[in-house]
Amino acid sequence: MVSFTHQDAGTSEDAWAASGLAALPELPLDAGELAGQAFIVLAAHPDDESLGAGGLMARLWRLGARVTVLLCTAGEASHPDSPTTTPEQLAAVRLEEFGGALAHLLAAPDWHFLALPDGRLAQHRADVAAALHRAVAGLIAEGLPAERITFVAPYRHDGHTDHEALGAAAADVAGAGGHGLLEYPIWYWLWADAGDTAWQTWLRLPLDPADRQAKAAAMASHTSQVRPLSGQPGDEVLLPPHVLAHFERPYETFAWQRPGTAGASGSYAAADAEGVFDAVHADTDDPWQYTTSWYERRKRSLTLAALPGLKYAAGLEIGCSIGTLSAELAQRCGTFLAVDASSAALAHASRRLAHLPAARTRHLTVPQDWPDGKFDLVVVSEVGYYLAPDELARLFERVESALLPGGTLALCHWRHPIDGWELDGDSVHAAARRQLGWADAGLYRDRDFLLEILVAPKAGPDQPPAAPGPVL
Repeated sequence: MVSFTHQDAGTSEDAWAASGLAALPELPLDAGELAGQAFIVLAAHPDDESLGAGGLMARLWRLGARVTVLLCTAGEASHPDSPTTTPEQLAAVRLEEFGGALAHLLAAPDWHFLALPDGRLAQHRADVAAALHRAVAGLIAEGLPAERITFVAPYRHDGHTDHEALGAAAADVAGAGGHGLLEYPIWYWLWADAGDTAWQTWLRLPLDPADRQAKAAAMASHTSQVRPLSGQPGDEVLLPPHVLAHFERPYETFAWQRPGTAGASGSYAAADAEGVFDAVHADTDDPWQYTTSWYERRKRSLTLAALPGLKYAAGLEIGCSIGTLSAELAQRCGTFLAVDASSAALAHASRRLAHLPAARTRHLTVPQDWPDGKFDLVVVSEVGYYLAPDELARLFERVESALLPGGTLALCHWRHPIDGWELDGDSVHAAARRQLGWADAGLYRDRDFLLEILVAPKAGPDQPPAAPGPVL
């Protein structure tokens, strides 16, 4: 646990401003999809929600998302040495301030008070988990899929025992239930510095003027924290200007895990891979919104347009999931094989490809398993970062052996961090370039994904190209 107090000077906001924090990738919030999503915001104490996620909450509400807030404690221990205010009196004050703050962020606040003891949430993680399960059960009973429920909680390594206990409880429930998780730091900004590596994998939510105005009003509502209770010792301000400066930025910052990955560990090709990904597909036939997300539709169109050939003799897609990209790739291939480690996902893909006679699916866990035959097109999309580095190297060995001379390897991966996995999209592509050394025939990069086309060397004059093998 980090040792600090609110009176410490800590890292200045000027130092954070010079760190590159403002250049972090943006949190992808698709306005068109938020109306069908629910966010459960957890606050250890009144004011946590306003400081760390006030702008996010205001944005979500304006865009039609459902927002529920769980307040764990009344923050009655914030001034233990106050000569003017008892903990019971302070609890009443802070609960009233909390309600006033939420009124600035949410037009119709939906919040629940768990009445747990301030400073002792580590002993009440089971109570927090139970409250989260109840909230989730209510949403699912209304027909909301698990993957459309996101927790917004304090950062698990924030340095405050209550924040860390609450963040850990949220991560456990999110990981078990396949929910998304956004973690907001509070005291991290005081004790950490720009040399810390944690923040470098986070995402940034730019706040528009309406978001910033709502957040500023909410923060100001917590009068007992932003102003002294009195002029006497023990009643000092807990959030002085140098601390508040960290929360007056034109953006908020979050550690993010997509639904189905929160708290995950291991690799895609591990022995339990099928179970992990089958669980993701258990409640819906489209857990990643492949068919509805603009991100997915745009990425798919760009991938298809980037392929240098109009037609291919034999295509192979690694990690086809439910087959949305497969259905379009197959129409450009004489024969086409789509493989995935999840039998549940593959069942959806098989139905999607049933009208295409040349298309087949197989349940394989790569790189341990691999299909027979030769291919002139291999597509590896959103798969590489689920592998351990040695598995990724083995995958590229397999690709090198299976791809015909002059054949095309299409790589496409999400660029934001995926918590719990050793690799990210950029490192996957760097490993491919380093190991294969093939010519780069196309490259597209934006803040969200990286699309790269590599071409295998052509056969020499004394080495005729091999014919495509059967797709089994």
